[in-house]
Amino acid sequence: MTHPTPQLANIGDTLPPLTFGPISRQTLALYAGASGDHNPIHIDTDFATAAGLDDVITHGMLAMSQLGRLVSDWVGSENIATLSTRFTAIIPVGASLTCTACVIECFEQDATSYLRLRLAAHINDGTQALKGDATVRVP
Repeated sequence: MTHPTPQLANIGDTLPPLTFGPISRQTLALYAGASGDHNPIHIDTDFATAAGLDDVITHGMLAMSQLGRLVSDWVGSENIATLSTRFTAIIPVGASLTCTACVIECFEQDATSYLRLRLAAHINDGTQALKGDATVRVP
């Protein structure tokens, strides 16, 4: 896949948001199978309610992968130098996730241009479910 050269180079510039979902039980089951993460909190309603939740919840790494997808779709995975996230809220089944990124720093290192991005993912009620940062090489 060919990725366009990022035109964002100013602090405050944003990437077009990426929306994922609504996250269905089928999505969770398919992710569990693909990832090997069969934790019942994600796929067993009885287990989730016994744990005090209303229903099963989305795998954190499934949500994190959408932030990675936002960045890699823009700059190509080969240009991601760092990507880190922190989970800040539970993502319920049925929610949609909107991922965003904003340029917070532009710098040069070893004759290579980099951008540092502030990442966020919010569920449809406005709750921030993930926050993070990425550093990308400008190809």
